[in-house]
Amino acid sequence: MSTSPPTSPPASPPADRRTLIADTAIGLVAAAGLRGLTHRAVDGAAGLPAGSTSYYFRTRTALIGACYQRLAELDLADVDGGSPSGTAPTALPGAPGRDPVDREAAAAALAGLLYRWLTVGRERQLARFELSLEAARNPELEADLQRAGRGARVRAAGIVAALGADRPEEAAALLVAWTEGLLYDRLAGALARSRPAPDLAELTAVARRMLAAALADPA
Repeated sequence: MSTSPPTSPPASPPADRRTLIADTAIGLVAAAGLRGLTHRAVDGAAGLPAGSTSYYFRTRTALIGACYQRLAELDLADVDGGSPSGTAPTALPGAPGRDPVDREAAAAALAGLLYRWLTVGRERQLARFELSLEAARNPELEADLQRAGRGARVRAAGIVAALGADRPEEAAALLVAWTEGLLYDRLAGALARSRPAPDLAELTAVARRMLAAALADPA
């Protein structure tokens, strides 16, 4: 249950507070699922005064929408090689301000991205799956999910276009779908718990095959 909002905004800068709240909410969803996401829980986990989360995000739907936006921001920062944590892989081709590279370098960069999302970014990806399922059930959340999805596909289209795809939108749709499927299979699929630890060499081979298939001439 949401607590009553403060009568005035907290003292810290609103942008920083909103980011803190979104990051904390994402962590709660990853740890306990959507049942663990309440305004009160976010306040406590973030070390904020009671009512802070509901001041910025009055409803649970608004809070989930903030999570979508933050997840999209962090994922695209990883793709562009500009993760706030400083541990992102080399940027993929097609990222803003990057020159095109050959397919092998792109495969290595994609593998690095997958490795990051399967290791240090694991919790974030699990939260994204949880939140995506919620959007599928709640029409009020659909627009936020679609906005995040379009951003990922636009970036993927830039990547495959830089690699010479004749139909970048079609190739991007395939690449995003395969990436999503691989992440889900290895993080939450039936055999996820029995799989060995992520291996960068194996992921590079997988990324090479994914790019080759996405860039193949359409049937």
